[in-house]
Amino acid sequence: MKRIQCITAGESHGPALSVIIHGLPAGFRLNIDEINHQLSRRQKGYGRGGRMAIEKDQVEILSGLRNSMTLGSPLSCIIRNRDFENWKKVMDPVQADVSEKISIPRPGHADYAGMLKYKTDDLRNILERASARETAVRTLAGAVCRQFLENAGISLHSVVTRIGPAGVDPDDLPPVTEWNRAENSPVRCPDPKTEKRMMEVIDTARKEGDSLGGLFRIAVQNLPVGLGSHTQWNERLTSMIAAQILGIPAIRGIEFGLGFKTAEIPGSLVHDPFEIKDGNIIRSTNHSGGIEGGMSNGCDLIFSAVMKPIPTLAKPLASVDLKTGEKTSAHKERTDSCAVPAASVVAENVTAIPLLEAFLIKFGGDSWDETLKHRDASQ
Repeated sequence: MKRIQCITAGESHGPALSVIIHGLPAGFRLNIDEINHQLSRRQKGYGRGGRMAIEKDQVEILSGLRNSMTLGSPLSCIIRNRDFENWKKVMDPVQADVSEKISIPRPGHADYAGMLKYKTDDLRNILERASARETAVRTLAGAVCRQFLENAGISLHSVVTRIGPAGVDPDDLPPVTEWNRAENSPVRCPDPKTEKRMMEVIDTARKEGDSLGGLFRIAVQNLPVGLGSHTQWNERLTSMIAAQILGIPAIRGIEFGLGFKTAEIPGSLVHDPFEIKDGNIIRSTNHSGGIEGGMSNGCDLIFSAVMKPIPTLAKPLASVDLKTGEKTSAHKERTDSCAVPAASVVAENVTAIPLLEAFLIKFGGDSWDETLKHRDASQ
């Protein structure tokens, strides 16, 4: 059973990126300025490249909305690529100049496997769609879904905990209620000392023509109990969230709560004991990250994800020209030195997509008011 369906389209240097979101309840007033705010957050972050100086992502709604109210029909949106004017000659959808073909793949990118899979002799046909530029419209879709969740009292947050060798122990992070201080950090780290160190290692990587990955952490507060299900593997909330997060380019892993640390310690130190406080059942810890048996359990949803260094390097690695078979340096495109802060914003927003889906599966109606009435009646 799937309630929210999203499909994106568009190339990195094409005319525009687009997304269609199907399954949204009718009668919800969308705030377009807030969507654009989330798009702006994605474009920020220390270590971003020159592309962000060109683009100013803004949503355009094509259907599914009237007088800012959702209609219950598919919501279709686009973000125009300003940089398309600089690439129109080679990226025009109808009359592009395809005489100059790229045949030198970049290690770590989709180039090589994509070229073999789709039987093309021009890597441009692969790298344009494989680009992380696609995350702009997925952030858009998430920004739409998070407005429904926020209207229901659910909040989403993110911080960066590591960039390369510079990091802060998650146990030393401030409470989630204070994570908003990361909004004023160029690297989205709430710890000033670690922030400075992160910026230093990014500067070093940039000077050396290299790139850096890192870790970010997502928190969601005030989720109702019982989102997701234990009855099918793909209805587990962990599965639904992981599919979205691992679909972000360069994300290589995700862990909920204690995550991989649970391999090192006994179950008595892993699972969250029940307590009764003021007549309410609570947990003394939240090592599970707010999910048990594939379902939200009333604690904060907490997970972390790791992003590898961006594979396009200013000082490229060794490669092979697939046209001639000769050794050479990998193809170069405009790139970032570090995109971990931006990835954390993307993840924060796309997490809203499976969460809204799970919310609608549990409480849903054809209109948003009906959905909230179902939620209130269940409490």
